[in-house]
Amino acid sequence: MYDVAVVGGGPAGASAAIFLAKAGLKTLVLDNDKGQTRRAWMDNHYGFDQGISGPDLVEAGRKQAERLGAVWAVGQVTKVERDGEGFRLETEDGQSFQAKEIILATGANMQLAESLNLEFTEGREPRYARVLKVDVDGRTSEPGIWAAGIIAGVSAHTIITSGHGAHVAIGLISEREGKRHVQHDVLKN
Repeated sequence: MYDVAVVGGGPAGASAAIFLAKAGLKTLVLDNDKGQTRRAWMDNHYGFDQGISGPDLVEAGRKQAERLGAVWAVGQVTKVERDGEGFRLETEDGQSFQAKEIILATGANMQLAESLNLEFTEGREPRYARVLKVDVDGRTSEPGIWAAGIIAGVSAHTIITSGHGAHVAIGLISEREGKRHVQHDVLKN
């Protein structure tokens, strides 16, 4: 069983996975390989002074998450059910996974969240008029299910969804540890 399954491998999901894996949590990313970032070009993403393509940004996130220990699988999650102390996630191609907690990072795709009967609220952007209702750390109305990125109502800019994925991961890790989690490395000589 995974500690956390992240549904969505775009900037929010990959960033969450990076922080979760670095914290030592057994992390799974389930990515349908269809996110809108894969069709984008970013001139405004911090750290890329010449801009970066969406596919390159997504691949960089995947590589970093895997380097830190996350498992990355391609699949469209179609069903999530409570299973003992966690959840069972099923994909359209018949894969099945178990995780104690879930982070939904499905971008503008609300279908899975709707099937879970999660609470929605009004979005801030006309394009995303309906988003998941979350608390400040990304908790949804269902214990054990968190949300990050566009689905949680943040701006669609990749730098913002990346940061929000990290923010939600830190909230989840902090809850597990019972204190505020900080990840800060120091340059090595």
